[in-house]
Amino acid sequence: MAPDRPTLPPVQLHSDAELARDALAAPLLARAARLARWAGPETRVGAGGELVDEQLPAAAEVLGLASDEDGEAYASEAWRLAVDTGLVDVEDGDEDDTPGAVAPGENLGLLTGGAPLDVLAIWLDGLDVVFADATAPVLDDLADVIGEDGEIDFELLDWNPEEEAEFLEGVLGNLYLLTVGEGGPGEGPVPLPALAASMIVPDDMGEPTDDVLEQVSEAMMRLDEQFRLLEPIGLVEYQPVDEALMVEEGEEPTARIDEVDDEDVTRYGMVRLTPLGLYGVRARLLEAGVDAPAVGELADKGADVLLDGLAVYPEPAARAETVGWLAGRDAVSAARELLAAARGADAGSPLRRLHCQQALSLVGPDAEPAVREVLDDAELGGLARVWLAERGAADVPAPSESMIFWLAIDTIAAQLDARGDLDELRELIEGLTGRHSGFFDAAWRVEHPATAEVLEAMGRLHPDKAAAKEARKAAFKARSRTGS
Repeated sequence: MAPDRPTLPPVQLHSDAELARDALAAPLLARAARLARWAGPETRVGAGGELVDEQLPAAAEVLGLASDEDGEAYASEAWRLAVDTGLVDVEDGDEDDTPGAVAPGENLGLLTGGAPLDVLAIWLDGLDVVFADATAPVLDDLADVIGEDGEIDFELLDWNPEEEAEFLEGVLGNLYLLTVGEGGPGEGPVPLPALAASMIVPDDMGEPTDDVLEQVSEAMMRLDEQFRLLEPIGLVEYQPVDEALMVEEGEEPTARIDEVDDEDVTRYGMVRLTPLGLYGVRARLLEAGVDAPAVGELADKGADVLLDGLAVYPEPAARAETVGWLAGRDAVSAARELLAAARGADAGSPLRRLHCQQALSLVGPDAEPAVREVLDDAELGGLARVWLAERGAADVPAPSESMIFWLAIDTIAAQLDARGDLDELRELIEGLTGRHSGFFDAAWRVEHPATAEVLEAMGRLHPDKAAAKEARKAAFKARSRTGS
């Protein structure tokens, strides 16, 4: 049987051009670019490259935020992003408080004149900046954390930067998995309580304790702040927690989740990754060494890599990946390559043959010469006959009995590896045994490496008790014959 699947299923990303357009439209990056084009030699900045207070009204006006009470704060945030992403270059001032010189950065031209990947690289740098802000400590009262030397004493913050970053990375990873996973919400939003609980509540816990519920509430409130910061960079679409649900416990606002109304869960916050967000989170996962495949990555690989790779793809993604692989390939040569890659007696070979058959169904009738070439092949002959018969081809030789039973075992082995719908597999098993009298008397003799495992599975899954018992006896005979 095939090895265990990796944690993350493949994601179907938008094109680089579409993602670059989304990046340019992200409010925070768009504001940063506007300020970068506005800035010049007269722009005054502080020692850290930040705009001095006197410049903030003009910057807010450039952004069309002069009348917004938070306009200057937005301008300051956008300016810092412009500096940190290289849209603006700031030379350090002298020690005598001479302001630093400001000039357009090299990356500013790439936003409009560069390739889509150039734009996305700048956006990813911006995401890093915003992520750092989102995991920074919340300083409600600076006086409480100022040490005797007048500097911030980080030990008083009770803040662990590694833990904060790891927690938010974990939340984004779970959101990514919920978005791309088979059976997940897809592009729909995820309730904030569920997302917080996915990080706090142990998998084996039944009813959460009051302590756990309190931790989830605290995590929700932190995530509420973080998603508000991550939304302007285009990572997420976020509906914040309804402030009417907030209660004061001590000095920290908390959303009570022990009385969440399922019909009103949207009031507790709803979040979804944007298409750009999927790209961004995947980039961070890859950087962390996580295997996070994307549809389209196999298009320029050989058929062997394609068929092995499809073993971990849900059906829609597998079809999209196969269509991309076939594009631009000659039908006959593509079919020959697929059939050659489908051969083998290793654990993954049944699933490779299943995906080969599915791929051939997309090739079309032009592949017939290549398919006919394998009619006498012990491993591929049954597959070839099925393909030809489905297309109404003439002169298709009848399969031998041994080929019929070998194909039956191979097909069930592939379905077991695919871990598909159990009801469909039961129907397949019932149909095969119903069409062939004495199925189990012949099946245990089939020279296939998965014969015993398949028969054992049939014994577990067959809806008829008598047939299930026959399957188990046949599995014992198969193991005795091979000594396994």
